[in-house]
Amino acid sequence: MYSDSQLFIILAGLFFAALAFSLLVNSVFMRFAKTLGLRDTKVQPTRWSNASKPAFGGIGFFIVFLGAFSFYSALFPGHGGPLQPELLGLLGATALGFLMGLADDAYNTRPLLKFTVQVACGVILIASGSCIQMFDTQWANWLLTILWTVGMMNSINMLDNMDAITTTVSLFIVVAAILVLHFQVQDESVHMVICVGVLASLCGFLFFNWNPSRMFMGDTGSQFLGVFLAWIGVQCFWNGAPDLAHPDALRQAFMALIIFLLPIVDTTAVSINRIARGSSPFVGGKDHTTHHLGYAGLSDAQVAMVFAGLSAVNVLLGFVMLRFIGTWEPWHTAIFAAYAMIVFLALFIPTRRTKPPVE
Repeated sequence: MYSDSQLFIILAGLFFAALAFSLLVNSVFMRFAKTLGLRDTKVQPTRWSNASKPAFGGIGFFIVFLGAFSFYSALFPGHGGPLQPELLGLLGATALGFLMGLADDAYNTRPLLKFTVQVACGVILIASGSCIQMFDTQWANWLLTILWTVGMMNSINMLDNMDAITTTVSLFIVVAAILVLHFQVQDESVHMVICVGVLASLCGFLFFNWNPSRMFMGDTGSQFLGVFLAWIGVQCFWNGAPDLAHPDALRQAFMALIIFLLPIVDTTAVSINRIARGSSPFVGGKDHTTHHLGYAGLSDAQVAMVFAGLSAVNVLLGFVMLRFIGTWEPWHTAIFAAYAMIVFLALFIPTRRTKPPVE
């Protein structure tokens, strides 16, 4: 058992070591890898930037994640090792998502295959014990967990449409998870070590991904992050409270909604608009909430700052729910639902009023 100061030094040392490694490995990739994730130049690009840039940021995420996973026993000897069913399930699901993303970056795989793999990731999480516990009927919990996993993998992928957006949003979600783990006195848990490692990898990647970016994370990164963040959602938000009986289950659902609000809002807005136009929600395009903020006159960096600011507010509201609300009341539901609707409308309305500039 470490003292608080020793624990802080260990976790801070882990963060800065992982950050340095992330910067190093991305620098090496920038120097020697030039083609991974580059699409056929004859195909109309769907990214906000038409410039061809390598998409290998996700490789750094996965390497640091594996490193944090592997070094846990050395950092905290005497604790339960990482080879537990729930964590092995996380390892298997993230590896599957990572490989699917890698294949998509290299070969542009079929949507049906991608969807099948995403469902498989959700099934792996359920089978290993990472399942949302919201309903009395277990099959409903299984269905919700699969929908959550598939939805998050697609939402994170769709949000990766402009420099630094997905990186900053994911970074704040991981910070929120670290706060939850800290208040649950899990500072020495493998969950904390993994989250600190992934947080460092996101910070290291952000150095290269901030506008004007030099690399993208690609599907390799977004699919890995989608699974990892879905798992975070289950462990720290959906199932984060010791007592999941009513009304605390509703509090946990709203914590998940608020912390993951931006990916949910962007995917919802894009899906509504595309379905209204008679097009598929799963076909890429420059019609995301981020793009319309750009059409309204914001620079790419300003759009990233808007999403970073909203993410920080969401983390603060999650902290308030966790620490300052004793008993969840109906008026709490009304307030947080109203906030979520305000954010949705603030980002959705510009998608109906702004249009791409005429080229």
